[in-house]
Amino acid sequence: MRAVKRRSYGRDRGLSLRMLFTSALLGLLYVGFAVILFYLLHAGIGLMIVIVVGLAFVQYYTSDKLALAASGAKIVTPEQAPELHAMVERLCAMASLPKPRVAVVDTDVPNAFATGRNPKHAVIAVTSGLWRRLEPQEVEAVLAHELSHVANRDVLVMTVASFFAMLAAMLTRWGLFFGMWGGGFGGGGRRGGNNNQVPIWLIVFLVSIVVYAISFILIRTISRYREYAADRGSALITGAPEHLMSALQKISSGITQIPQRDLREVAGMNAFFIMPTNWKTQMSEWMMDHPPLEKRLAALAAIAREMGRPVG
Repeated sequence: MRAVKRRSYGRDRGLSLRMLFTSALLGLLYVGFAVILFYLLHAGIGLMIVIVVGLAFVQYYTSDKLALAASGAKIVTPEQAPELHAMVERLCAMASLPKPRVAVVDTDVPNAFATGRNPKHAVIAVTSGLWRRLEPQEVEAVLAHELSHVANRDVLVMTVASFFAMLAAMLTRWGLFFGMWGGGFGGGGRRGGNNNQVPIWLIVFLVSIVVYAISFILIRTISRYREYAADRGSALITGAPEHLMSALQKISSGITQIPQRDLREVAGMNAFFIMPTNWKTQMSEWMMDHPPLEKRLAALAAIAREMGRPVG
């Protein structure tokens, strides 16, 4: 029975539907966003298409490199980290996945993440702090969680969604800049020389805020669900959900002992980490990019009971 569950771990219909729905909404949102901006800025449609396609191409093929650079992760060989590689290889065999590259982040912050555009071009990264604090079976549970992200392909959706949110944020800053200096876009910031019309920089600014706000909500909605799906995947791959429960508790406890300066250095990776570094300070659940720890533990406990596993 357990073998069947392990083979079917990646089949999460809820996650697939959410990724499709989120992608569709983001697509519609940004088509409307682009049409408004193209109209306001009088940009040639051909030039804008080239720019957008070029950015998408670069992002798709460099997303893993950007994530590794942002986190300070370094790819390690089997000779450099034999135990870590052995764990990943064993889990990949159990999950019928190609072995990803393995990376280590030299920080005391206990955490892990996955990146890459597809299972064949994936990277699994763990921090040295996580390796020191967790027992081997707990590390395996964390690695299985990250492999589930790779198998579910939600890493790519999150990366693309985050890119569009960052683009809207950038345009918001540009709108503020041009408005502050009185420049505006096209004809002194007003269209047709009509002083009664709203300045274009202000329209750009307001549209960007709306896009960013909607993106923010969509990203966090799928982000929370994908963590539940990856937790479930870990439980079914390893057959021991209690190990991930223990790992999450140790990681959350370890994060609270890390100086704020060190946490700020890796805060940009929170959406991708197995546990965000600011989990203690998050107030409203709809603002969180991860589910509350207690809800994750409760979901894992329910899976453990279904599997007939002991729960402490």
